[in-house]
Amino acid sequence: MPPFTSPASRRGRPSEHARLLRCVQEILERSDRAVPWDPDTVGLPDAHSDSALARINDVAFYANARDEVTNLAGVCVHLLLLHSPEGDDGSRCQGCRLPWPCPSFGEISRLLG
Repeated sequence: MPPFTSPASRRGRPSEHARLLRCVQEILERSDRAVPWDPDTVGLPDAHSDSALARINDVAFYANARDEVTNLAGVCVHLLLLHSPEGDDGSRCQGCRLPWPCPSFGEISRLLG
């Protein structure tokens, strides 16, 4: 069984599910606490292009990044809470009822790993 899909914690170490959930919850907390980016408060990064349109896209990216990271981290938290081991033995996925680790958690783990 690959290390990202271990069924339960071993010797006091958190399971891969708990590790990933903690990781995305920390990202969510940091992004919620972050000060929204503003060209007047943070400044503009160096331009990688002389194109005005590219510069506008850069500014839009930085201006929206905090909210987008918060939203993506929130989705990850919800998916991990849905696809988690159920019961004392953790043999089934709480969300899809397939044997644990379910394919959805395997894919989440691969993408976040």
